[in-house]
Amino acid sequence: MKRWWVAGLALAALGMASAQTVVRLQGFGGNDTAIISSLVREVVNPALQKDNIRAEYQGVEGDYRAALLNALSAGTAADLFYVDIFWSEPLFASGRVEPLNRYFTQQELSVFNRNLLNAFTLRGNVYGLPKDFNTLAVQFNKDLFDEAKVPYPNQTDTWDTFKDKLKRVQAAVKDVAGLCVVADHARFGAFAYATGWRPFNAQGRTVLDANFRRAFEWYTSLVKDGAGKYAQDLGEGWTGGCFGSEKAAVAIEGAWIGGFLRDKAPNMRYGTTLIPLDPVTKQRGNFIFTVSWSMNAASKNKDAAAKVLRALTSPEAQNWILSRGLALPSRSALANSPIFQRPGKENELNRVVFQGSTSVGGAVLPFKFGSLDGGEWMRPINEALLAVITGKKSVDQALADAQAELNRLVR
Repeated sequence: MKRWWVAGLALAALGMASAQTVVRLQGFGGNDTAIISSLVREVVNPALQKDNIRAEYQGVEGDYRAALLNALSAGTAADLFYVDIFWSEPLFASGRVEPLNRYFTQQELSVFNRNLLNAFTLRGNVYGLPKDFNTLAVQFNKDLFDEAKVPYPNQTDTWDTFKDKLKRVQAAVKDVAGLCVVADHARFGAFAYATGWRPFNAQGRTVLDANFRRAFEWYTSLVKDGAGKYAQDLGEGWTGGCFGSEKAAVAIEGAWIGGFLRDKAPNMRYGTTLIPLDPVTKQRGNFIFTVSWSMNAASKNKDAAAKVLRALTSPEAQNWILSRGLALPSRSALANSPIFQRPGKENELNRVVFQGSTSVGGAVLPFKFGSLDGGEWMRPINEALLAVITGKKSVDQALADAQAELNRLVR
């Protein structure tokens, strides 16, 4: 009798296990593998236990975008996956990503930062919930500014006062640049947005107009006027690299620089402030860099995946991430989190970067470029920046060449 009772229990347990739904998650490799796996283990799966659902994360090393597109074509993509805003729109338009509107109410969607949610909305459909985000901010080395006897950059700076401070630091401190300048729209574009310029006009064309030119002339003059040095001339590829090695007094990066500086320059005294204001419009500009959790349109577990998605973006999950200083939350209510008010340079960095997404940040646009490949769209602008910064072309010639190439790309 006892034998039959034990066998019955075993069968019942087997039945429960077999009924469990496994939802596969796919995203970046590197640090994300450890971070998201821990989040799933400590927060997401305990919340899903009552529904007999279990999430499993797989990080993809190397070219994530190519790997995802290949997996979608082969029918092997996960139920939920990251989509980078930079290449989101062509993928959403392809029909391979499930619209989320029928799984989430308007009230549930309204808790997310509107700018972030709009970034993953196409033709009225929401194709992803923002996982977290970043904007740009100004990081400055307090010791170098003190040595130069120059006031720290602050949120009232205009392009003119900011440039003047950079010039004074560069002149006063030997072998240190004011700003590490990169030929990259991902940094320059924030200044162009402050002027009122937008990547596409009402007709969908890219026009490098007078506003764009004003920002372009200011940005490319930084090296010529002694306010900065070109990153490659400093042996670096990004402003954070120059800043962490104290080759430059200022960087323009997002909160991702915090972890880098924690390892590279743990004793550096640095502060963070907002991007300077355009002296004409009195506005500042910024980008939103973000990644969504999106659902595979071919998933066989869509209802379960929606529950996992809800748990991945819950207040508990985002507080777990924020409390560890790993990323900024996409839920608006967490702007008032006491974590942001804690003292310390990294908390200030996170607070200012978060503010950059709000009205304080000015003209804040998603880092995406319509239905076009973002890399292709930025290439003519980056080439124009490089040509002028390195003295190979005049502003007139560089902008004329860039406009001609953009006319070819954006039809």
